[in-house]
Amino acid sequence: MRIFKSKHFTRWAKRQDLRDDVLREAVDEIEDGLIDANLGGNIYKKRIATQGRGKRGSTRTIIAFKRSHRIFFVYGFEKGERSNITEKELQALKIYGKTLLNWPDREILKRINEGELFEIEEVN
Repeated sequence: MRIFKSKHFTRWAKRQDLRDDVLREAVDEIEDGLIDANLGGNIYKKRIATQGRGKRGSTRTIIAFKRSHRIFFVYGFEKGERSNITEKELQALKIYGKTLLNWPDREILKRINEGELFEIEEVN
């Protein structure tokens, strides 16, 4: 499965020191069915533990995901910053997620080249 980060998410993750290897581990959990909340429209919430804190007090990520297809990390927030996303944000994320998940490979490559998307490389 290919894993991507939006430009916005990438900037946020860097400030949180949320490394790609930790995101890959979260994807492994997601593929095993460990998702914190199905928000509908292929949008999910996934808690990710950061160093020194467990999952309960750590980061929340919002992903667009279609099994055996692609996964996009699109938004993140700290539990201490806010408890959840708003209904308006959720609706926007559903539209954005649907768009991302339906892009053909050539569009994804174009967005990577333009710096709008970043692919998390697989580790062998």
